[in-house]
Amino acid sequence: MEEIDFEEVYQQYFREVYLYVRSLCFDERTAEEITQEAFFKALKAIKQFDGSKDIRAWLFTIAKNTYFSHYKANKKQVPAEVTEESATGVQIVHHLLNEEDAFRVHQFLHKMKEPYKEVFSLRTFGELSFEKVGLLFGKSSGWARVTYYRARKQILEYMEEMES
Repeated sequence: MEEIDFEEVYQQYFREVYLYVRSLCFDERTAEEITQEAFFKALKAIKQFDGSKDIRAWLFTIAKNTYFSHYKANKKQVPAEVTEESATGVQIVHHLLNEEDAFRVHQFLHKMKEPYKEVFSLRTFGELSFEKVGLLFGKSSGWARVTYYRARKQILEYMEEMES
């Protein structure tokens, strides 16, 4: 197996891993810290990466475990929505990283009803916080969060239909 250029891996995947972690913790500074720590752990363990799975999936797994360790160490309660939604968050990220799947997601988004289409787009592509999305619609951050999760669920259901 050829040696992996970790600097290249870092440059290529840092933003994706950061966005994934940010979707878990909803706090920019904490997400940045956890992402940095996850890449540090990945660097220490890079020789153990055998290439049998996608390096992105490996990095996301390290990031997710680092996130849970961070909250455990700080004795914070991980929100229930995070534990159940983190798996679907990874699925969405994987669909968006695959060019063909991303095109399907965009096709579905084009047909999706409002406000789901715009809320999902603002949150995912515009990287706006739930608070800012809510403000744009004159609603609460809770409304934006629920609308986003419903949109994400619709997309995942559509992608599952397409795969079967």
